[in-house]
Amino acid sequence: MESVDTLGHWQAHLHPLFDRLRAAATPQAVMDAVGQATLDIVGPGLLTINAWDVPTREIRRLWSSDPAAYPVGGKKVKGDTAWTRQLLERGEVFVGEGDTALAAVFDDIATIRNLGLNGVVNVPLCHGGTVIGTFNYLAAVETWTAEDLTALRMLAQWVAGAVREATGG
Repeated sequence: MESVDTLGHWQAHLHPLFDRLRAAATPQAVMDAVGQATLDIVGPGLLTINAWDVPTREIRRLWSSDPAAYPVGGKKVKGDTAWTRQLLERGEVFVGEGDTALAAVFDDIATIRNLGLNGVVNVPLCHGGTVIGTFNYLAAVETWTAEDLTALRMLAQWVAGAVREATGG
């Protein structure tokens, strides 16, 4: 994947994002704006934005760049795994590179493979130190760059409030 390493590249996409966020009146509008900016800045891939319900251990998809493969409203119950402890309990970014890494953590690996994706960055969305959701970007990438990770972590922060509002938090 081509690196997002120039300020000019970011600025070309961030200024329109800022304008869209200023006008956004709903959580959906915020997620639409950030979703488009993510694909523009980081490149082609799959982005999903999910809410996390701690008591039920359920992830619920609120937004998807590919609703045919990953429809909004889709739900999964997450068991106790190294991935859930890292991302959903400790609130740490998960970076997966290569088919083996993805197969170890995702039960929908067949769908991921069919989309030609082999890398993932899962960013926890937090409020008050508690994980309330996830910002998940998958792409056909062998290795994530520091610039990619920075861009994804930054973009994710703009949807945390929208996820909180969408879930009545």
